[in-house]
Amino acid sequence: MYTFLAVFLLVSLFQGYAFEASPVVLQSDGEEEKAIYLTASVGESVVLDCPLDFPHDVPIPYILHWNKEGQTIFTWYEGTMTTNDEFNQRINLAQTGPHGKGSINLTSIRETDSGWYECKIYFPNRTPSTKQNGTWYHLTVEGICVCPTGGDLLVIPPSNVTVLEGESAHFQCVTSDRDAQVNWYKDGVPLPSLDDLRNRVWISPEGSLTVQPTNMADQGLYQCEIIGSQGDAQRAGAYLSVQFKARILTTPREVYLPYGRAATLDCHYGANPEITNLRWEKDGFLFDPFNVQGVFFRRNGSLYFSKVDETHGGEYTCTPYNVLGTEGPSPPIHVIVQRPPVFIITPHNLYLRKTGESIEIPCDALDGNTALRPTIVWFKKNGSPLPEERAKVSGGNLTIVDIKEEDRGFYQCVASNEAATISSETELVIENSVPRAPYNLTADASLSSINVKWNPGFIKPRLEYSVWYRATDTPEWRTMKILSRGAAEATIPNLSPGREYELMILSQDQHGDGMFSKAIRVRTKGTGEIQHEKNSIGPATYHQLGTPHDLRVDIVVEGYQVSWSPPETGFETLRHYVLKWYTEPNQRLVGQAQAVNNYYIVKNLEEDKTYYFQVIAVSMSDQETASNKHTYRVPIYRRSNFFSNGLLISVLCVILVLGALYYLKRVFFKKTSIMQEL
Repeated sequence: MYTFLAVFLLVSLFQGYAFEASPVVLQSDGEEEKAIYLTASVGESVVLDCPLDFPHDVPIPYILHWNKEGQTIFTWYEGTMTTNDEFNQRINLAQTGPHGKGSINLTSIRETDSGWYECKIYFPNRTPSTKQNGTWYHLTVEGICVCPTGGDLLVIPPSNVTVLEGESAHFQCVTSDRDAQVNWYKDGVPLPSLDDLRNRVWISPEGSLTVQPTNMADQGLYQCEIIGSQGDAQRAGAYLSVQFKARILTTPREVYLPYGRAATLDCHYGANPEITNLRWEKDGFLFDPFNVQGVFFRRNGSLYFSKVDETHGGEYTCTPYNVLGTEGPSPPIHVIVQRPPVFIITPHNLYLRKTGESIEIPCDALDGNTALRPTIVWFKKNGSPLPEERAKVSGGNLTIVDIKEEDRGFYQCVASNEAATISSETELVIENSVPRAPYNLTADASLSSINVKWNPGFIKPRLEYSVWYRATDTPEWRTMKILSRGAAEATIPNLSPGREYELMILSQDQHGDGMFSKAIRVRTKGTGEIQHEKNSIGPATYHQLGTPHDLRVDIVVEGYQVSWSPPETGFETLRHYVLKWYTEPNQRLVGQAQAVNNYYIVKNLEEDKTYYFQVIAVSMSDQETASNKHTYRVPIYRRSNFFSNGLLISVLCVILVLGALYYLKRVFFKKTSIMQEL
């Protein structure tokens, strides 16, 4: 707080003087915001942006001030603009496009316009009336072209003009070169190419432009271009604001509102200045949404119905007003309350067909009001068109003959009338079709591995992939199955450095193998030579292949996953692993498997039995190194479940017996007491 007061006092002390350093603006969140520096030439225009944030986004009355060097040059309040003499007809509001509501256009810039500008917003009905911040700009004005003929081309640039519709608008553009060519543009388009303006503009001998008469469509930026006799050119522009009474631009004859749903009734109007009021009438009487439950005014004057019912139908008119008045109400809008369509037949969620067969998917709907049928169309949800020669829609039903693989997917039946649109979805699945070949294979190689990625031909359930690879100088293909279903990439380890490999991807599902993808060739990094080191005693020797280590067994869905850590030395010479597992008595070998990854899933192990696992690493030169044996005892799942179930059954039986004894005991005592009474 004290920091802000200090900044405020400094700004107040130096108001009216040109600042040599950028002012520091303290925002409400305590952060500093630097001023914005702009540069323009004499005769050009510039927009000074000033965002306006209403409290809670609800518009309230505000006063806009623009100051230059501590002196107010422009004020706006409730549609009334005040400009000092130096900036008269050269400042106008710029509230269109991305600019804030407090932005201004400064046109026909002069050298004296250089300096500091500040935007301030005041809220007269709020405490405090203004935020403790400001938007600062520093404008630097550069001199215009100094022509070879001596002097400036542009003597008097155009200035902003505000006129009433039907009046004439005059833009000055005076040049010092009598032989210069003068061209005029509106919003960057040459005036002669604008049919609507061509017959209403006149250019004087000295280059000034007159528009006679003006209409609302003439608003915009008008630029004067002067091309001197020596080929030098200069442009300057100004804005034309055409004010007119609020008027209706277009009106639909009929509007359908959906019964039971939310809807909006728009009033399409134009106004300059902005509208101050908008009046709605229904069936010749004032329609005030504040007195009608479920109907609200929107900021643009539209009527919003939260839930349409029959009472909302009728003849509506809207009349916009601004400070200049109105040109009258809109033609009557006939509002019809229409009930949305209703499905009487919907397709099943899923249809299963084979290729070559035909299918008819039913769908039908009725109009909500009458027995008429709404418009019914079919779409494929992924956006692809229906097969034109094999698909037909009749009475709402979709028929597809000679089904092909590409017909699989989701389909939508869409029923619509003037009020609403409804849809129903179904899926067509092609049976017994093998998956398509993967495509778009890409690969990245390292010294001893290749990472390959691909796109699936079709996304299908239970889809699996296998990588087929071989060195291009050998005929033997190797395969690596991808354990994760639906995966679209894999890494092939234990490859030779500097060697070229050929890769293919094969897709598989419950129906069998699909087609191979196109093969790609990838070379691993390196020179292809096996690294070796010199021995101080003898000739060069190869790196010794280390042993696999850290064996472990984990229970997974598919069975028992045996994993291990690769050798710490000689890994680049590794060809594959051989996993062996033994059991008692005398550690008898019961199974073995070859693996290229450092894991393998063993599916069939007997419960309550001890197994010994060992991994052997095999090098390119057939050197073998074996890990230590890892002991693993398979848990007793079935037996433990059996005992648990048996124990539970026993407890239930005991409870039933005790309950029966208690019941018999009560019956016995009851009979005994009755006998005693007799």
